[in-house]
Amino acid sequence: MTRVKRGYVARRHRKNILALASGFRGAHSKLFRTANQQGMKALVYAYRDRANRKREIRRLWISRINAAARDNGITHNGTIHYLCKNQVRLNRKILAQMAIPDKDCYLSILESISG
Repeated sequence: MTRVKRGYVARRHRKNILALASGFRGAHSKLFRTANQQGMKALVYAYRDRANRKREIRRLWISRINAAARDNGITHNGTIHYLCKNQVRLNRKILAQMAIPDKDCYLSILESISG
């Protein structure tokens, strides 16, 4: 069987891997083998953290709603319960955005659903 020299294909492959690892520290951005390993690890972390970011943002919304609701003698759980009971279709993102800068609007919503 004849010998196949990979030529520019191998060089292009290595350059792509090193380009992916261009911001890494030390040998992780210079040496192909370690750059390849760290690049794969970085892609795994990116995949995992896309789901974690959604989780963290939802937790932030809930804590903001809870803080604003506790100032008015109710909890996050109670707020969501009254919203569902009165069929007010506001999600946690919108409630959190209203609770911090626009407290008057948030208070009017709380008064209308709980009273």
